[in-house]
Amino acid sequence: MKTFDGPELARVAANHTALSPVSMLKRVERVHPELPAQVHGSIRRNWGEVAARCKRLASAMARRGIGKGDTVALIAPNIPEALECALALPMIGAVLNANNTRLDAGTIAYILEHGEAKVLLVDTECSAMAAEAVAQSGRDLLIVDIEDSEGPGGNRIGALTYDALLSEGDPDFAYALPDDEWDALALNYTSGTTGRPKGVVYSHRGAWTNAVNNVVTWEMPHHPVYLWTLPLFHCNGWCFPWTITMLAGTHVFLRAPRADAIYDAFADHGVTHLCGAPIIMSMISGAAEKRDFPQKIKMMTAAAPPPASVIEGMEAMGISITHVYGLTEVYGPAVVCAEKPGWGALSPEQQAEMKARQGVAYELEEDVLVLDPDTGTPVPWDGETLGEIVFRGNIVMKGYLKAPEETAKAFKDGWFWSGDIAVQHADGYIEIRDRSKDIIISGGENISSIEVEKALYSHPAVSLAAVVALPDEKWGEVPCAFVELSGEATEDDLLAHARERLAGYMRPKKVVFGELPKTSTGKIRKNELRDLVRSKG
Repeated sequence: MKTFDGPELARVAANHTALSPVSMLKRVERVHPELPAQVHGSIRRNWGEVAARCKRLASAMARRGIGKGDTVALIAPNIPEALECALALPMIGAVLNANNTRLDAGTIAYILEHGEAKVLLVDTECSAMAAEAVAQSGRDLLIVDIEDSEGPGGNRIGALTYDALLSEGDPDFAYALPDDEWDALALNYTSGTTGRPKGVVYSHRGAWTNAVNNVVTWEMPHHPVYLWTLPLFHCNGWCFPWTITMLAGTHVFLRAPRADAIYDAFADHGVTHLCGAPIIMSMISGAAEKRDFPQKIKMMTAAAPPPASVIEGMEAMGISITHVYGLTEVYGPAVVCAEKPGWGALSPEQQAEMKARQGVAYELEEDVLVLDPDTGTPVPWDGETLGEIVFRGNIVMKGYLKAPEETAKAFKDGWFWSGDIAVQHADGYIEIRDRSKDIIISGGENISSIEVEKALYSHPAVSLAAVVALPDEKWGEVPCAFVELSGEATEDDLLAHARERLAGYMRPKKVVFGELPKTSTGKIRKNELRDLVRSKG
């Protein structure tokens, strides 16, 4: 027997528990029940009240037969109920499937069926789309209507309301940690580059790790005031529902980001932190009317690389920008453009340029590199040699639901292969140069070019179609379609055709007609189309 393998050193209940976000609410309820937790319009709740609501929700779900491994779908904007689902459902081992409110009914129907949802909680603003999705899915679901006092209203389609469901639950419900920290906690769908979304499964361990990661990476203090401009359905809000809860912070909700509401939150609620795509930065910096605020604010931004000029403008307003990068498969951001001490000596323009890079691995991500996809070896750190960004560590997904072959491909050689093409600079910082999956990131939303092309190909006059990212001042990127016709069609015709088949944010904003550049084998040269839109705009 080796010295440190004796039975007295065994793993037991006293010295080992599962890593899970479930622990975070328990502590804040015990230590800081009186501190503010939720601000939403006229709603004010402290952590004691929120904890009681979460226990009621978990208890009510359990009494209705929902338990370990059962999927609970959610369609809602940034409202308190969305946060409560993230905190409560893990208590009973259920799997939260928070969905993009901008998706069409057909896509939601597929998600409900593929994820085998047993319950659907839906904000009444989304009720018409949700009812159609449920009908298409063919699933027999318990539907719960969320009637937000700050929302526009809408028809009820469910068996009961969220408040009625809470009334069924026990505010003193006794919950426990998961049996295994590897248990599934959340199911998030990403469009990828195929016609069907892929179900990305998160574990309790991974969610806990990235929630703590956010604190370390962003140097967050206790009791932050966090403004929800980032959608809670995006990678479970980048794990910030659990981060802010762990720090006994205040969640300030916005159903939809607007410049006036953001400035009101800054000035009236003392917001200290927020996250969002570059479009939110542009909204803030370009607002026609601004309000003064005394506190320093930190903003974390991801998606399309933010223009250096926008970063410079935000910094001048007293809003410090942290640029991050990630994917749904890595719990949201897992790479940060960590600021070096020497950057302070650079000009504002040079600092903004440095901050526009993607950066280096989060402290609790084991490793992030740029590898040659053919050889699997690291590319030279010369800022010129292209390769694919790969991840390894505890904040990589469990895998793709019901897709063993795709999971194995994504995890080739012990890495998660992102599909994003980048260079690695001499200081180790990564900078994306292209997207091998042809994903277009518009206002923080991932758009599959193949999905848009599929819609265009369904028009009888379209012979060939290719969709690439068109730079856009407001959205960062928007879809631009290049089309070869075999019949007669105008730009208006194709845009109307797309309107019937695609969610609003996925529709092409511009259509260009003409012969498409091709390789000798007939493959469309999208690189040339990208160069064309970048040069002409």
